[in-house]
Amino acid sequence: MNPFGKIAGQLILGLALACLTPFAGAQNGQLAPAADQNSIESLQVSQRGGNTIVKLMLKQPLAALPGSFSIANPARLAFDFPGTVNGLGRASQQVNEGELSSVNIVQVGDRTRLVLNLRRTMPFETRLEGQALFISFASPSAGEEKGAAQVAHFAELKPQEVVQSLRDVTFHRGKTGEARVVVDLSDANIGIDIRQQGGKLVVDFKKTGLPEKLRRRLDVTDFATPVTSIDTSTQGENVRMVITPQGLWEHNAYQSDNQFVIEVKSLVPDPNRLVQGSRAGYQGEKLSLNFQNVEVRAVLQVVADFTNLNIITSDTVGGNLTLRLKDVPWDQALDIILQAKGLDMRKTGNVILIAPREELAAREKSMLESKQQIANLELPQTESFALSYQKADLLKNTLSDKNNTMLSKQGAIVSDAETNTLFVQDIPSRLEKIREFIHKVDVGARQVLIEARIVEADDGFSQSLGARLGYNDLGGINGGGVGNSVSGGKVFGSVGGSMQGVLDTTGQITGTPTVTAINNTQFVNMPASVINGVVPGSFAVSLFTSGLSKFINLELSALESDTRGKIISSPRVVTADKVKAIIEQGTQIPYQSSTSSGATSVSFVKASLILQVTPQITPSGAVILDLEVNNDSQGVTLPAGVAINTKHIKTKVSVENGGTVMIGGIFMDTERDDVSKVPFLGDVPILGNLFKTTSKVAAKTELMIFVTPRVMDDRLSVK
Repeated sequence: MNPFGKIAGQLILGLALACLTPFAGAQNGQLAPAADQNSIESLQVSQRGGNTIVKLMLKQPLAALPGSFSIANPARLAFDFPGTVNGLGRASQQVNEGELSSVNIVQVGDRTRLVLNLRRTMPFETRLEGQALFISFASPSAGEEKGAAQVAHFAELKPQEVVQSLRDVTFHRGKTGEARVVVDLSDANIGIDIRQQGGKLVVDFKKTGLPEKLRRRLDVTDFATPVTSIDTSTQGENVRMVITPQGLWEHNAYQSDNQFVIEVKSLVPDPNRLVQGSRAGYQGEKLSLNFQNVEVRAVLQVVADFTNLNIITSDTVGGNLTLRLKDVPWDQALDIILQAKGLDMRKTGNVILIAPREELAAREKSMLESKQQIANLELPQTESFALSYQKADLLKNTLSDKNNTMLSKQGAIVSDAETNTLFVQDIPSRLEKIREFIHKVDVGARQVLIEARIVEADDGFSQSLGARLGYNDLGGINGGGVGNSVSGGKVFGSVGGSMQGVLDTTGQITGTPTVTAINNTQFVNMPASVINGVVPGSFAVSLFTSGLSKFINLELSALESDTRGKIISSPRVVTADKVKAIIEQGTQIPYQSSTSSGATSVSFVKASLILQVTPQITPSGAVILDLEVNNDSQGVTLPAGVAINTKHIKTKVSVENGGTVMIGGIFMDTERDDVSKVPFLGDVPILGNLFKTTSKVAAKTELMIFVTPRVMDDRLSVK
């Protein structure tokens, strides 16, 4: 909000003086003309072809067109006549011709100002004909709205068949203390007008209904925002919302679908800015200036009248200026005037001092030298500062650093390590700065809890098939059988073994038969593989003759393994802001190493889970983590020693407070098919399976690392 916005509808510019206050020594707004002065003798207003023409007759012809300036709200046009008096005998005149409502004539000293009060801003032309000055206003175009109010149309009204309404009005306090008024609309096409009226913000919702429950006044003072109350009511077929802020403020409005939001935030006054506000650039009310060879001091007086500022001009400011500006912010116009004449300004409150740049620089230099001389004459004082977190010796070095000392020439500083106290002797102004500095730096470091979760998951499947085929010929045995033999009514079967006994002359087995394993593998020996130390199972069949003289041995072996596992490691560590922390858990594996002399020694290698982290808390509350994670484990044992399985990640990442981020992941998918076979025989369909070994391995492993930082408050509880 512009702090001078209130004057937009009340601008006087010295114009209202003609209607309100007569000047000293003047009667009816005029002074007695001097012999060599020009004077305004008559004023006539007429209509020609729809144009309004003002004819001003003067006593003497003008050498050039008079300087002029205009303002938009209220619409006024002013002309200045130097060395001229008012000879009309009146200070105002009602006209009511076209867009011209009245005329004011103000005389100050030997200068006269003609003010034309318009109903709306209009283009004009001026011309001189002898002793007459003609001012012509063009008629408004057809269809133009007369006397339209200056309103910001946020959303244009679109025709609707159904009457729209407001659904809800809520109030929120933003993160930075701004007020947020949220209006829920029944339709996104509702027309919305926003304008500032005095110290309030008025929002009109065109052709919109308001439910009875929303016709209320919201008192939001307890929210500690610039807004104190919100009044919502009906105004005919419209809804009007009046927002009442306090202090210095500015507003912003935006709409998203059916939600309309108005934000009002406080402004911190900047004494160096002419117009307060958070937006860059010029923001003052617009004005138009048209002067030919006019004094700079007179132009500055016009700006002072326009802004109600107190402008003090140095005696060294002089010279004339030709200026033509149209619809320019007044703060930009003032900058242009100062730059054109080599001037500068200093603002204090609502008082502006204008002088040449060199003069202001010399004045400020003199003031600084005077302050320095006064400081040298001040008597030093002694003050002690008991430190809570900082080391007194380190802070002493900082304060007394020769390149950036905070002490004056009379200052001295002493530290006491036992009590962690600083004793400072200096002038009061420097002691105040040192006190503020210590208050800002002697604070405890904020704590951060970092939790890392390391998830290792594996899913494996293995399958192996193989066979052994053997042949035995014991010789001298007649007859044969398949799979069994009969002796004395008894049947001896053989599965995975052989029958042994004594044969008589008839070829029969006598004595007690014994079963022995058939281990002849001279024919085919391709069993299933051992997987992860697990021996495969087997199934054996023997075929032999009735005399047990010849054997064919078949052994089938197979192994199928399905493994799934998950390992979760969750190291946690608490550390201060910007301080490195390390947490480690694991084992140390010994191994032998030889020296150059031939002797052997035992060394150790770590297989540990290590988390190293350095946190940094940002002003916005997020945490920047400098991370290094090692997850080493013991692997297989080799002839040369033990292998170490290593997983390592090092990164730097920014995470919001309490948020979780995955900083790394490794995914491995392994599939392998192995076939070992007897050439040619292993390729025979079906029977070829007896002459080969097949193995199938499928494995999936995944490693994921998650990190969650949490900022802890002063009571060491996690936020």
